[in-house]
Amino acid sequence: MGKQSIEQLQKVATQLRRDVLRMVHAVQSGHPGAPLGCAEFFVALYFDQLHHNPDFKMDGKGEDLFFLSNGHLSAGWYSVLARSGYFPVEELKTFRKLNSRLQGHPATHEHLPGIRVASGSLGQGLSVAIGVAQAKKIEKDDKLVYILMGDGELQEGQIWEAAMYAAHQKVDNLIATVDYNGQQIDGPTEKIMDLKNLKAKWESFGWVVNEITNGNDMQSVLDGLEKAKELAGKGKPVVNLLYTEMGYGVDFMVGTHKWHGSPPNDEQLANALGQLEETLGDY
Repeated sequence: MGKQSIEQLQKVATQLRRDVLRMVHAVQSGHPGAPLGCAEFFVALYFDQLHHNPDFKMDGKGEDLFFLSNGHLSAGWYSVLARSGYFPVEELKTFRKLNSRLQGHPATHEHLPGIRVASGSLGQGLSVAIGVAQAKKIEKDDKLVYILMGDGELQEGQIWEAAMYAAHQKVDNLIATVDYNGQQIDGPTEKIMDLKNLKAKWESFGWVVNEITNGNDMQSVLDGLEKAKELAGKGKPVVNLLYTEMGYGVDFMVGTHKWHGSPPNDEQLANALGQLEETLGDY
């Protein structure tokens, strides 16, 4: 996939937001908030940063690999996979329907191209990514492994066991990203279980921390991901703290946990889509 301009990438991100909203609205089920906030990340990764091949092969040899630990962001991931050629865009209309390959949380049973592990049981994805990164080292594969997690997900103990292991084993071909939006299903993370100083936490576990302070600005995300690649391969795993706003792009959804797992009704959808240009054509 050739390099695209910032303007072109932003148009893809805008279309991804439309896709997400239409998908969850159609079945009145799903999680719109965080995928809206991670649109720039998904697009920057798949349309600019990843060395990947939409002609999907499960083993992923010779490719950068991405894993989604916070699987409830599936609508955003499915959109970017379809828009980058993994499967027909028209298939997005089957999201969360019976017998669809696009389950509410990603699963391998349906053999959807791009999906290598079932996810959504929070806290497990980092362990998976570490194992895959170690396998690449064993096989002398110099490509990188990426993993996205939610900030609320960091309240899971398995994350910190995995973090300790990765640093001890010098898994330096791994780039983790935390969607640092300060929101989780029941409210702000600082009220549910305060994460305190995440930068200091990760550093104390032996990771290199790369802060991307505007995760909803395409250039900032691109620059941050480029920096993360520069930091990789030097003996320590890398983690991006990606500061985003849940619900970004829609004025009545932004910055609140209320849209974590609530789809818009007809009126709300019309309002939201009116704020997002149809740039690539709706499915």
